[in-house]
Amino acid sequence: MEPMIKHKRFAALTATSALVLAGACAPAAEGSVTLAARPASINSSLLNGAWLTDGYGTIVVITGHTMQTYDTTAISCLRNDLAGTAAGSGASRGSRRFTDNDGTVSTFTAGARPGQARWHIDANLSDRILRRLPRLPARCTRPTPDTPAEAFEIFWHTMAENYPFFARRGVSWPRVYRTYRPRVTAHTTRTQLLAIFADMIRPLHDEHVGIVAGQTVVAFDRPGTVIPTPQLDARARALVERADLQHALRTWCRGRIGYASLPGHLGYLRISGFTGYTEPYSFAANAAALRHALDAIFTTARTAGPGRLRGLVIDLRPNGGGGDPLGLAIAARLTGRTFFGYAKQARNDPARPGRFTAPQPFWVRPARAPRYTGPVVILAGGSTVSAGETFTQAMLQRTPRPVLIGENTQGVFSDLLTRQLPNGWWFGLPNEEYLTPSGRTYDITGIAPAVRIPVLTAGQFAAGRDPAFRAAVAILDRARSRP
Repeated sequence: MEPMIKHKRFAALTATSALVLAGACAPAAEGSVTLAARPASINSSLLNGAWLTDGYGTIVVITGHTMQTYDTTAISCLRNDLAGTAAGSGASRGSRRFTDNDGTVSTFTAGARPGQARWHIDANLSDRILRRLPRLPARCTRPTPDTPAEAFEIFWHTMAENYPFFARRGVSWPRVYRTYRPRVTAHTTRTQLLAIFADMIRPLHDEHVGIVAGQTVVAFDRPGTVIPTPQLDARARALVERADLQHALRTWCRGRIGYASLPGHLGYLRISGFTGYTEPYSFAANAAALRHALDAIFTTARTAGPGRLRGLVIDLRPNGGGGDPLGLAIAARLTGRTFFGYAKQARNDPARPGRFTAPQPFWVRPARAPRYTGPVVILAGGSTVSAGETFTQAMLQRTPRPVLIGENTQGVFSDLLTRQLPNGWWFGLPNEEYLTPSGRTYDITGIAPAVRIPVLTAGQFAAGRDPAFRAAVAILDRARSRP
């Protein structure tokens, strides 16, 4: 399985809290979070044992050189496929690193006091705060019945305990239970059960809520938008190349990153995803491939001297998401000063949807490499999803602020919380919010453009026209001509 990143398996604070978030966060290392300092003398053997995450409903068991995770609800505890072996003791730093069964690296670090620790997944930004359990609960060691009723109960409870947006999407999840639970019996077939699950999640229209049943994927995007697919990506690339690019688009990262020079010392940067840069997958390999691409794009000649860029179009139409750290790595090549990107918080009270973990802030710091710091226009729309949206959200805090052209983004920001059912199906859901300095989120509605122009429409494809791209170039031309 891939790590718990965005779009993994299918294609607000009070006013007082907002002030604390904006005023108390000091710049840290790029993509890092400021937490309490930890004594270097803590021995990593203290990490052995069972730990429960704050939010996320996950138990982690560390035993010597192995780690194992369990997914929990109020009624269940299932052993997860996410397991790993030690990648080095790290005893002198009070930490242990594990490489799991898909190459993802998890780092566990002991806290300043016994019974506290944190867990960092390399493809994610935020840390998951851990508290020690006396032992692995007995229910985690018992087999879970593989019945339609058990699958229904685990699915419903996982959503009820972790999903933050029922009220904002106008869905009563208890009513969903009363409607659909009587339809599940011992004789319910897998096809019937999947249809019931689809009916349960359809009213949410949340692209980050989905079920993977063998080769069948069930997910629903926001009405009026199109889920990004390789086919849409190919059509979008062909449209801009055919209609407006006078120079060939050079690509990296298996075609996910592209760049072309435009007349008047302008540039065009196309980003169709923040993952999938290498095969086989690993976050480290993806990050290395991205660094290579950015070094080739943001050269000294393009960032300094008389021939430097005077404006940059960043095209996120479509963008299927991926890893937030890669988005912030690109943002770090687009600034000369540190700026606040966003903060993350996760739902952590099963009984109260409005309760969240403490927000973890993330800052964009200038990269130690050539950087472009001039005017930027971003193209986005309903097929800009997940990490494509968090990148946009962060970039809107940049100075000078980019101009956003197109349509509202999809409106799904959270990393995916992925779970497995006793029948072998997987499902995913969001459990986090991404906050602006004022405590606002763009979930559900998406980020609205400053200049609203329909993008990637059937008529535009048929006519070979890209009005959003042309509007972007016109804006940059005007900015370039100013004294």
